[in-house]
Amino acid sequence: MSRHSPIHGFLSRHTRKVGLVVSILVLLAAPLLFGQGRGFYTASVFKGMVLDNLSVLIAAVGMTLVILCGEIDISVAAQLAVCGVVGGTLSQRGLPIPAAIVCTVVCGAVLGLINGALVSWLSIPSIVATLAMWVLLENGLIVVTKGVWVQDLPADFQWFGLGLGTGQFVFAVIALGVFAVVAFALRKTEWGRRFYAVGCSHEASLRLRIHPTRVVPTAFVVLGALMGLAAMIHYCRYPEIETGAGGGLELQVIASVVVGGAAISGGRGSLIGTLLGVVLLGVVTAVLAFTPLESTADKAVQGAIILIAVVADKVVKGKGQGSRVEEGAS
Repeated sequence: MSRHSPIHGFLSRHTRKVGLVVSILVLLAAPLLFGQGRGFYTASVFKGMVLDNLSVLIAAVGMTLVILCGEIDISVAAQLAVCGVVGGTLSQRGLPIPAAIVCTVVCGAVLGLINGALVSWLSIPSIVATLAMWVLLENGLIVVTKGVWVQDLPADFQWFGLGLGTGQFVFAVIALGVFAVVAFALRKTEWGRRFYAVGCSHEASLRLRIHPTRVVPTAFVVLGALMGLAAMIHYCRYPEIETGAGGGLELQVIASVVVGGAAISGGRGSLIGTLLGVVLLGVVTAVLAFTPLESTADKAVQGAIILIAVVADKVVKGKGQGSRVEEGAS
């Protein structure tokens, strides 16, 4: 293939994304190796795969903004639980579902603002600030609820339930709508380019009159608001709201963003890559359920994926810096 051909140019520009697509296709073929093709390749399995990952996609969209800024938020699972309990309790007490959704999104945005303030205005490292927030929210929720699940939810709260095709369609439209709007904003607007600028260099962004103390909190607020929306989508599928649900979500969300090509140090990433990362990890979880491996192995796989992606990013970045040094010396 000629190095100047359109196909070669496309592959060279989108190596990571092409690799993700190939990996997804290979994983989808894996059940055949274990003689599980008949059970795996069914409409119900693929439908469940999609529904299980809609809230993950929404959360990953927000996490992409945070990671683009060179920050991270490991409190998202606790935010999901808190927002879910808030939304469920308000609905249980008679608040109309649309109003409950708005309140839940606002609750998430407030939690995100607190994280953003700790990181940007008090200069606390994001992993420390969000770890503290995670512990505070998780244990505070247990204290407030005494570990009791939110039950007796109104019928309209579960209109989006597992057996309702219309609600499931609305789920998908909401998730894809969020993805499309933020993806457009990142690629086509000055608002979106600010996240890349801050992630590349705080000093350079200041020279461009882009203030990290505004952009970073914005990323956390957007993530928090999307966690509120994700909570409603996640919990509306069940008859009860478990106060301790959502554990492990942070690993899945971060892994999706990083394996999708976002640099953990900030400044590089795309929502198309994030979408492919969500699909890849969703397929991994589904495939593991049809293999002799334990279903809990997906957490180990997610951790391994994060490690491999970060190491690969460091290696590539090191080679890039090395080549620039050689070019400058010559």
